[in-house]
Amino acid sequence: MKDIVDLTIIGGGPTGLFGAFYAGMRGMSCRIVDSLPELGGQLTALYPEKYIFDVGGFPKVLAKDLARELVDQGLQFGADVVLDEEVRGLREEDGIFVLEGASSEYRTRTVLIAGGKGAFEPMVLRCPGYEELLGHGVEYSVRDPEVYRGKRVVLVGGGDSALDWALILKDIVERLVVVHRRAVFRAHETSVARLEAAAKSGELELRIFWEVKEIRGNGRVEGCTIFDNRSDAEESFAVDAVLTFLGFKPDLGPIKSWGLEVDKKRIVVGQLMETSWPGIYAAGDLVSYPGKLDLIATGFAEAAIAVNNAIRRVDPNARVNPGHSTNLKIFKDK
Repeated sequence: MKDIVDLTIIGGGPTGLFGAFYAGMRGMSCRIVDSLPELGGQLTALYPEKYIFDVGGFPKVLAKDLARELVDQGLQFGADVVLDEEVRGLREEDGIFVLEGASSEYRTRTVLIAGGKGAFEPMVLRCPGYEELLGHGVEYSVRDPEVYRGKRVVLVGGGDSALDWALILKDIVERLVVVHRRAVFRAHETSVARLEAAAKSGELELRIFWEVKEIRGNGRVEGCTIFDNRSDAEESFAVDAVLTFLGFKPDLGPIKSWGLEVDKKRIVVGQLMETSWPGIYAAGDLVSYPGKLDLIATGFAEAAIAVNNAIRRVDPNARVNPGHSTNLKIFKDK
């Protein structure tokens, strides 16, 4: 019984971490299980150096800094953390949920699924050399932009992440070639304007209607060939890295087999953030309900709703509404 916690949160991203904070604030014992080697989710795994502008209280904040603050907030009440662990199965035994991990089983009274959009599978660049050199100069995320200082870089994509990184890397690399297969970008208008201004001033090279035909290298990226998809004209040049920001395909992974109601690869929840399986809640980008917005701010609210209703399952006498944090005894004790 000592191994049973009140709430197990699957996913250590922003929503999961805020859920851990709320669980601790309500006096629930809590465990976070995440498949990644560190907490923070996409903030640390995909875009740690990107600024985020739409989180309350921060005019702008680096993703990695927001993750650090969320970890400090979420773990202040002593939540247990299990990293590098994929939850593959889920069953219920005598009112206790058992999460079947790759290395162990975890028992809990309630569950909050907060795994972002599930397992992310990056969209691949279909050209010779991509698979062979992935991780050896071909990357689909940037953890430390300083790695590319003084390097020659080809950056592929037309979404927000592609443009954000182009605007960061242009001041670091020796040469930056931004390749996009069409003239329309899937990014914020301000970012597009800044990219076009940087191209006009010679800070980077913008190749619209161009695509990557081949990536070359012997154990490491050494060269690249791109082509104009209107004329088939080609150009080859030496390059040290090819960064592909083509987006990700969300996949619920093992969660698909748990018997939860799913709509278009998202978990259906009600007003209390409870799934079709009583006692299992979900919050964040992977949930579906009318009016859903995929925002960190929305995930925070959903996590609070889920946790404050999960406590009623653990203790039927508990109040759903915790009241104002400034009046809670737990903070006065701290």
